[in-house]
Amino acid sequence: MKRFLSILLVGMAIYNASAQTPLKMTPELLWKLGRLGSTNLTPDGKHLIYSVTHYNLTEAKSEANLYSIPVTGGEATAITHDPASRQIIKIEPDGRIIYFFDDNIWQMDAAGKQVSKLSDKALKDADNVQLSPDGKKIIYTVDVPVVKILGKDRYPDLPKSNAYVFTDLNYRHWDTWEDGKFSHVFVADYDNGKVSNEKDIMAGEPYDTPQKPSGGAEDLLFSPDGKSIIYVCKKKFGKDYAQSTNTDLYQYDIAAGTTQNITVGMMGYDTTPSFTKTGDKLAWLSMKEDGFESDKNDIVIKDIKTGNKTNLTEQWDETVSSFQFSDDGNRIFFIAPKNGTEQLFQIDLRLRLAPGSPQAIKQLTKGQFDVAGIAAQRGNTIYVQRADLNHATELYAVSLKDGGMMQVSTINKSIYDHLPMSRVEERHIKTTDDKDMLAWVIYPPNFDPAKKYPTLLFCQGGPQAALTQAYSFRWNFQLMAAQGYIVIAPNRRGMPGHGVEWNRQISGDWGGQPIKDYLSAIDDIAKEPYVDKSRLGCIGASYGGYSVYMLAGVHNNRFKTFIAHDGLFDLKSWYGTTEELWFANKDLGGNYWDKDNKIAQKSYEKFNPSNLVDKWNTPIMIIQGGKDYRVPIEQGLGAYQAAQLKGLKSKLLYLPDENHWVLKPQNAIIWQREFFNWLNETL
Repeated sequence: MKRFLSILLVGMAIYNASAQTPLKMTPELLWKLGRLGSTNLTPDGKHLIYSVTHYNLTEAKSEANLYSIPVTGGEATAITHDPASRQIIKIEPDGRIIYFFDDNIWQMDAAGKQVSKLSDKALKDADNVQLSPDGKKIIYTVDVPVVKILGKDRYPDLPKSNAYVFTDLNYRHWDTWEDGKFSHVFVADYDNGKVSNEKDIMAGEPYDTPQKPSGGAEDLLFSPDGKSIIYVCKKKFGKDYAQSTNTDLYQYDIAAGTTQNITVGMMGYDTTPSFTKTGDKLAWLSMKEDGFESDKNDIVIKDIKTGNKTNLTEQWDETVSSFQFSDDGNRIFFIAPKNGTEQLFQIDLRLRLAPGSPQAIKQLTKGQFDVAGIAAQRGNTIYVQRADLNHATELYAVSLKDGGMMQVSTINKSIYDHLPMSRVEERHIKTTDDKDMLAWVIYPPNFDPAKKYPTLLFCQGGPQAALTQAYSFRWNFQLMAAQGYIVIAPNRRGMPGHGVEWNRQISGDWGGQPIKDYLSAIDDIAKEPYVDKSRLGCIGASYGGYSVYMLAGVHNNRFKTFIAHDGLFDLKSWYGTTEELWFANKDLGGNYWDKDNKIAQKSYEKFNPSNLVDKWNTPIMIIQGGKDYRVPIEQGLGAYQAAQLKGLKSKLLYLPDENHWVLKPQNAIIWQREFFNWLNETL
């Protein structure tokens, strides 16, 4: 407690409470913000236990600690004070916290004291640890060798070899080369810390649970009676794996040792299974179309007694991000994009309406913010994570009666109290096909409409990723605005939150209407007298980087500078090197050698940025991660080399150890500094 208060007081001294010396958001200040992590409600419903990660830029390290705060808000108490990363498994009724750390199960009291190790032996390299409801069994995941791919595994007499031998796809994924190991689910007996009879329930299978690259504990769970395990898996291998999104839910009977596929015939992603507390219902998120990773995500529910399945959101014209059952099992709370935000909704399962009827869905929250996650529910209150373009994520309490919200945590109060905020406005723009497009406009702090400001068009990635009020630690609009830039961020074609059809329209049309939407957005904001039309810039990553490359060839001198991060430059070479072929097959229309496929041929010819390089005439900065296998290195290098050979002012920022993101703190600071240096030079 004393340590927490001293940190707070030092922070106040550093950031100066005087109104005469307001802060300015900088890359360094952005990385001083605490980042909210996982959150648990104590069994008595009186406190929230949450993690906060802080970064030390000098040492390039992070420290995640646990805090406790009353559900009514107030002063948070630090429970832990060291850089150890702890996975909370359970909070006991007496307040004891059971957690996994350093390959073992531990416990500590509610104050972080009386720490003791519970497990009698290490669960080496285990992850996603969970206890059964009765506490007698445990499940976890471990990478196990299944296929001999490494040269030293194929030829034991050559142990120093670093060779890989492949005869099929998928040979790498996200930022990791396939090494023949697969993440499997293990179950074991657990008796007051004694772990025994460990069993790999996926023994010999070349499949992963959780799903790579970003799956976690949400991919597996015990049934409430503790007799079975539900896990998510895509039981496909090689080329079939690389071209399919068909994950299924599997139920493993612990006593019988048998496994059953409970989503047979459901062809898209089936993920995040969850039971009611009584175990009478199982729900999960489901997509219909195999190969379409951004298909409409629905909530499907199964009655355990009858076996009947119902799609609860089938007739609702939006997609679901995440969900949670209410404590009594009578409602489902879920988060979904809505008009440039992420909001909280509920389905009342007691209403006698047609299955999937949108009338059964009620929006609980409204406002210029994102509900970023559901933490817990107790009675008429649900605790959520909330963010907006000026504030990193904090905990809020939501009234289920009227949707009113009360802030609970104040992780970054000592900074935000002295930081001038940007004005964020919702702007509606007519597109070239006479549709209404929402855009967020972010203005510099202390914006003066009598002045003229350089303006940035932000191009979102995805391409079917919602552009909402999420708070980013890289593409941070608050940071950009603080440097004196207006930012316009349009919800162009392909983004969820504006109906299923709007979301689908980008597939097969990457360089068509979405690019026109971007031009409509910059032309619309450029009409304002406070926008300096001679100082317009265009920035983006992933599909946003692709958009930058496309716009560089069709912008007709609108822009003075471009910045592209991990963008797709040449679609033919990209198809030959990217790892998730289902994505390319769906969004580009197929492969480039099928000359009879008109959609694909249009993608590879008309909508291929490398075919427009002859029209490039503007300075461009290119950023490329060396371990990005989604948009591999030749994309950034090809674009940079083309710009250099054309004699354009250009810069390459190469990050050899970064994937599609920028995760290392000092690399992130360099990213920000080079980003703004380039804008200062060219805009």
